[in-house]
Amino acid sequence: MQKFNYTHRSALPKLVSILIIISVLVLLQFSFITKPNFNSLAFSYSAEFYQKVESLKQASLGYKNGAVAENQLKDVLNETRLAYKKIEFLYEYRYSNFVEEHINGAPLFHIERNESGAYVIDPEGLQTIDELVYSDELKENKNELYSLCQKLENETKIISNSFTQKNFKQVEIIEAIRLELVRVFAMGITGFDTPGSLHAIEEARVSIGSMQEFLNIVSTPEQKEKVDRLFNESLKLVSDQSNFNDFDRLKFLRDIVEPLYKQLYFIQESVSDDRIVKIKSGWNSNSQSIFSDDFLNPYQYTELTEAKNSDELKSLGELFFYDSSLSGNGKFSCASCHNPNLAYTDGNAKSLSSVEGKTVQRNAPTLLNAVYSDRFFYDLRAFSLEQQAEHVIYNHMEFNTNYDAILAKINSNDKYTQLLKNVFGHTSINREEYSSALASYVMSLRSYNSSFDKYVRGETDNIADEVKLGFNVFMGKANCGTCHFAPTFAGLVPPFYTKNESEILGVLANPKSDNPQLDTDFGRNHNNLISEKAWIYNRSFKTSTVRNIENSGPYFHNGAYTSLEQVIEFYNNGGGLGYGLDVPNQTLSGDSLHLTDAEQKALIAFMKSLSDNPFIKK
Repeated sequence: MQKFNYTHRSALPKLVSILIIISVLVLLQFSFITKPNFNSLAFSYSAEFYQKVESLKQASLGYKNGAVAENQLKDVLNETRLAYKKIEFLYEYRYSNFVEEHINGAPLFHIERNESGAYVIDPEGLQTIDELVYSDELKENKNELYSLCQKLENETKIISNSFTQKNFKQVEIIEAIRLELVRVFAMGITGFDTPGSLHAIEEARVSIGSMQEFLNIVSTPEQKEKVDRLFNESLKLVSDQSNFNDFDRLKFLRDIVEPLYKQLYFIQESVSDDRIVKIKSGWNSNSQSIFSDDFLNPYQYTELTEAKNSDELKSLGELFFYDSSLSGNGKFSCASCHNPNLAYTDGNAKSLSSVEGKTVQRNAPTLLNAVYSDRFFYDLRAFSLEQQAEHVIYNHMEFNTNYDAILAKINSNDKYTQLLKNVFGHTSINREEYSSALASYVMSLRSYNSSFDKYVRGETDNIADEVKLGFNVFMGKANCGTCHFAPTFAGLVPPFYTKNESEILGVLANPKSDNPQLDTDFGRNHNNLISEKAWIYNRSFKTSTVRNIENSGPYFHNGAYTSLEQVIEFYNNGGGLGYGLDVPNQTLSGDSLHLTDAEQKALIAFMKSLSDNPFIKK
């Protein structure tokens, strides 16, 4: 009979323990694989995008050599763009300038600045490729396409290698998702991002799906439950309404984007870790609504700091604004061209100057929400509110004076003595203090409480069907939202809102003439900034806001358009090119928008719904 081996029996518990430990380790590894952390998921999507870019380069080479058909090329491009949309929010968050210049910037010429002038740089990246592949000129530009795809591969390799060497924190993931939500709404579904293919809705679906996937990792079960419903509704909407022109952008904004943006704020606030990357942005991460007064931080656009601002400083600036004695002839004030009852414009085609019987060069733009800009004047020659005022002060057609003269008048005026002491602690004022007072007042002229704003924020359910249609046309078929970006509806580019666009439209000298001629103003190319002197800015002008446009006519830099109907007709016909005129580098498409009469009326109804001027003086 075989004896029982007690030595083997005593080793059994140890063997069982080892097996349990191994099993636990295997389960943990399996768990890591099936539910990755957000950094591993980000690296995976970055690698996927690079692989797709490599495939696109090979497809472009095949098309060049006749081995790949056009429809196959388009399929590969679409797959590449969808792969990019999975990782876009993190690429943009960390490398926004690089992405704009090399990966997915607008298909427009841009410049490289230096002390001796400006060098024109050709556009590159996905948008440029998208526009070319879906154009009628593709066959004649096979070599250019291949070159663009080669560049894209090289630049994507750079960003991909850098990307995988750094980790994100939880709060950065959430901030990046909130910014992507703004980007999808303000740029994606407008078609800005897909100038050729117009696959905007499909790409929005992929972006939303990727954001949801990352949030499932970084949020708690309770938080996930609150946002999952909104994400799922969003995915259903973009799946059910995939037609570009018919997509209900207002429903998307009010029922999904706005409440989701707010819920993400609370998730962001629950995270305790600090950001690694301090992004340069006008966006206020503490805002809870895209259509609220605090969505953007006004102090990002002025030299005045929040610590130095006050109600007293603003009131002093208001007095300066209306004081005509400070001008050279004692008859001209800021209010001469910026009447609060006309949305801080003057109702003239071109503003009257301080010289009897003459006008200044251009129309007076509204000052409502003017602070939300990184550049000022139609030709973008000023870089801050303070510098903008300086141009007016020294201009011989306007204030025709200088700081020393203005300060002398203020310091010798008894009505200002006590006010200066209350604000600054002394009874005289210097140049910086004068400029900060004016900036404080102009900064206070903010208007985000129109009937449309209230509807979007859910404060009212009353809005005309024509306004709903108008918004959807504005943000879709009419392409207005690709230049007049929400929520400022101006040229301040989302989602960071740190850069102003200027556009070449081919504005007519007289829209009523039977013989259309271009306006002779060369705009940005004649703004006296040597570092921007380039042909691509001929007739280029700042994209102004359409908020309060009902009360800020006549329109465009030359004030030649006396009605909104004329403005819509001009855009509908394709700008100067659409009238058969020679407009090099026109950034507005020369093709007709084919807007119906009902759509044109709806556009005007929507723009009028953005009227909100709380500063009318009786």
